[in-house]
Amino acid sequence: MENNKEYAIQVRNLTVSYGPKPALLDVSFMIYSGELVGIIGPNGAGKSTLMKAILGFVKRDIGDVYVFGKPVEQTRGMVAYVPQRGTVDWDYPVTVYDVAMMGRYGHIKWWKNASREDHEIVERSLEMVRMSDFRHRQIGQLSGGQQQRVFMARALAQGAKILLLDEPFAGVDAATESAILDVLAEAKKAGITLVVVHHDLATASEYFDKLLLVKQRLYAAGPPSLVFRQELLTEVYEGRLKVFTDLIKA
Repeated sequence: MENNKEYAIQVRNLTVSYGPKPALLDVSFMIYSGELVGIIGPNGAGKSTLMKAILGFVKRDIGDVYVFGKPVEQTRGMVAYVPQRGTVDWDYPVTVYDVAMMGRYGHIKWWKNASREDHEIVERSLEMVRMSDFRHRQIGQLSGGQQQRVFMARALAQGAKILLLDEPFAGVDAATESAILDVLAEAKKAGITLVVVHHDLATASEYFDKLLLVKQRLYAAGPPSLVFRQELLTEVYEGRLKVFTDLIKA
């Protein structure tokens, strides 16, 4: 640790394979508690696999993942996940409030009902993402941006210290993007560590404290000024890069 900062996530020599081909190869990095970190890289680079490894959802060939100094397998409930919208069945007959309450299930004994505290936490979480007025709305009746914020409320209600978000800005309008940024800022202010898969290089330098540039292996990790270097981006994106020139530091 540096400057008495605590490591929220430590990944050491991580390799994950699907069949004979590695999705991630010898990846190592550290994220401090309270940081807002973006994971960038081309399609198929292993960004979602890295998320799943931090969550403990995929089998590692080799390597270790630690959450607040403990093996990820021993940190159930400390990490919450906000999936891509396309992976969710939005026709399922549940309300906004029901989805947010799902974040409390790990805290409620199976023979008990949700407590007053559970309901208060859900209400605060919905308020934080500005969805309190929609609490009785069926999730399929919401806009894409509203749906994204509901799942952020579920993650916040879980009480996790780390939130992993898989492309939360994909397919949302400018107003919703601004609202999501506000939620991330509030969560960071509350001491929550945030790790976000992000595809838009034009905004990555503005949104995040730190970036991880991934394409099977980790090419760079650090502030945007360190990651946005022409030789790195050209190598990772193989000439398919379209980004404003002033983002690239030679």
